[in-house]
Order: sequence, then C-alpha cells, then structure tokens
Amino acid sequence: MAPPLEAKLNPNLALCVRLLTLLLLPASFVGTVAAACVDKGTVELDITATSVTPLDAKIHRLQLAGMVQEALDRSRAYGATKFLAEAAASDVDEASAAAKPQLFLTGTIGPGSSSTNGISSGSGLQTRATLNLTSPLFDHGRVHHLTAWRSHLAEAARRGQINAQEQIALQTVSLVLERGRYSMQAQVYRQYAQKMSCLVGALEQITKADKGRASELVQARKTLQQVELSYTQSLATLRQVETRLRRFVGDELPASEDISSVLLALPTVTDAVTDAEQANEVALLDAQAKAMESSSNALVAGQKPQFNWLVTGSRANGPQRSGDWGLGVSFTIPLIDPAADPAARASVKRAEAARLQFEEALHSRRYRVLEVHDQATTAFDRAQQVVRVLHDSDLVRNATLQQWQQLGRRSLFDVMSAEGEHYSLRAAYVNALYDGQQSVALLWSLGRGVTSSLE
Repeated sequence: MAPPLEAKLNPNLALCVRLLTLLLLPASFVGTVAAACVDKGTVELDITATSVTPLDAKIHRLQLAGMVQEALDRSRAYGATKFLAEAAASDVDEASAAAKPQLFLTGTIGPGSSSTNGISSGSGLQTRATLNLTSPLFDHGRVHHLTAWRSHLAEAARRGQINAQEQIALQTVSLVLERGRYSMQAQVYRQYAQKMSCLVGALEQITKADKGRASELVQARKTLQQVELSYTQSLATLRQVETRLRRFVGDELPASEDISSVLLALPTVTDAVTDAEQANEVALLDAQAKAMESSSNALVAGQKPQFNWLVTGSRANGPQRSGDWGLGVSFTIPLIDPAADPAARASVKRAEAARLQFEEALHSRRYRVLEVHDQATTAFDRAQQVVRVLHDSDLVRNATLQQWQQLGRRSLFDVMSAEGEHYSLRAAYVNALYDGQQSVALLWSLGRGVTSSLE
C-alpha cells in the first residue's frame, strides 16, 4: 500500500507525484511489458496516492538546500559581494568618525635664522612642532547626512550580497529542475522506443508469413527511429544541463528524481504578493533611494556655514626658543559659489529619480508575481488534466493493439497513432509538472528568496 499523503502537500498536486514516480518504473518491468506489446501497467496510472512520505520530502529538501549551499561556497562572484559589503560597513565607520575630535601633530626640522629690526638674533638648527585638536561644532547636519548616506549604501551592499546569493540559488534550483525534466523525458522516450521495438519485432514475424505487410514494417521502423532520435536528443540535453550544474555544485550529483516533491506547494496569491513587497531586491532599491536622498541632504548642508572648535599649540627650539597656543572657533562661510545651486538641484533630482525607480520596481514586481503565479497554477492544472486523459489514453492504446494483433480490426497506423498520442501525453505531463515547479522556484525568488524557502 502507498504511504499517506504529505500533510502540507496539495492533494491535487500529490496525484502528479505518483505519476512522476511511476514513470520511473524499473527497466525489467518495462521490458516485460514490451515483450508482450500490451502494457500490463494499468497500475502505473493509479495515481490516487503518493509514494513520497513527509520524511522523504524533508530529506529531498535538505538535499536541494545542500546543493545550493555548495554552489554558494564555490562561487567567486558571491565571495566578491561579501567583501564589498564588508568594505561598505567600514565606510560607515569612516563617515561617523568625522564627528569625533581629531588630533594632528606636525613638525619641521632644519637650518634657519631669525632677526629683529635687521639685527640677527642667531642661526643654526631649528625644530618646530605644532599640535592641533579640532572637531566639528555646528555643520547643519552635514556629518549626520554623510553617515546616513554611507549607512544606506552599506545596507544596499548587504542586500546586494543577498541578491547575489539568491541569483545563484535560483540558477542552481532551475538547473536541478531542468535535469529532472530531461531525465524524465528520456525515460518516457526510452519506454516509447521499447514499445515500438516490440511492434517492429512482431511485424518482422508477420512479414515472414505475409510479404504484403512489408510497408507496415517500414513504417514501424521509421517511427522507431524517430523515437530513438528524440531519446538521443533528450540525453544530449540532459548531459548539457548536468555540465552546467556541475559548474555550480561540483561533480557529485544526486539522483535527478530526488527533488520531485520539493516545489509542488504553490503559495496563495496574497502570500506571494506580500512576500514580493518585502523581497530583498525591493529593500535594495529602497536603500539606494534613501542613500541618494541622504547624499543630497549632505551636499546641501555642506554649502551652509561650517563651524569647528580648535585648540592649537606650537613649540620652536633653536638659537631662540619660542612657543604659542590658541583656542577658538574656526568657520567657513560660502559667499559666492556659482556651482552650488546647480549641484544641489541635480542631487535633489537624482534622489527623486531613485525614489520613482523604487516605486516602479515595486509596482512591476507585484504584477510579475501575479503573472508567474498564474503560470504555475496553469501548469499544475495542465498536469492534472493530462493525468485524467492518460487514463483513457492507456485504455485506448491497449485495446487498439489487441484489436490489431488478435482480431485484425485495426491497422498498424491506428496502433502507432494511439501509442504516439499516449507517450506524447506522458511527455506533456512531465513538461507541465516541471514548468509548474520552475514557476514556484521563480515565485520564491521574487518573494522571500529561494534560500529561506528551502529552510
């Protein structure tokens, strides 16, 4: 008996898992069926239960998450984003330190002379040291805005690191799904080829006794060759996908069917839209817009009077010794700066443009989620519809084959048409199921992220 359905798995989609599992029937079973040229496999269409237990689903999810982590560990591009995020965090410390007191020591040493009223007072080696202690007193918030600018840029860099992580995760999951798709397609075409090979064998026996059936044998062989070509093409595409996948996760690849139950749970439209509004990429654009606004405020504040307090002292040694010190406030007041106003207007416009770009991206993302959600729903619905048609298709093809073999009431063309239709439906089912899972992966990427969805 089949194990119970996974508690969180959509019951309709669970039916699809059963057929996906049953497409992976052992070669010995398929060979037995092909030998008789009539499928004994009405059981293979019994999809009223799933063979994937909650424990299996959890193991498959962890396996896929492990592949994603391996891809991240191997990615140099992701490593570069980590260093950029750390550099941006250091920029924040640099900007905030500008509000703290700064102490500088300067000095000179060398020969010199001094005189008073034209009378030389001595010459020789002279040394001078000057100590300056200064700190902003009032700057109209310039340092604060610069720190905020750097903070938002650091947040954008951090979000950029997460975004790079999600892109790698999505590429990895997509390649894993494509590997499963073409692996399943190859098995469908292999079973189709075995069925046609059985028909060719039967026709060879018939042709020995009835030479007038030779044209049917030629037709069957042509169909077999076409199916074998499709099988070969599926294997070639599978190898290409596996080559790309190895670039991400290394040479050790798990069985391709091990993730068949991970991406079948489709979130609701409301949840998908909510996740998209809080997505990492949206937060990145928001941080960039805020950074542009803080940069504009800092530029405007820098064009206003700047006040610093200052403590200075110096000491000179040589033929004569001297020293002095001072305490006061230094200030800078812009009087005439023709470039100030255009620069301020440009910075304000850039900040407004960044804010509009953020709002446009958020608006587009909402509708993109709706589109992808509809694609996933349509794909899964199509898979369920194909399953229902497959029941009847299986009955028709076996009945047609029996009528051709035993009663002679059907032509070979009827048999091949029924077989071709049946295996085309099985291939369509595989495509529909994996199209739906690809859309679910994209929904994860548009929302809370592939990595967090696998946790």
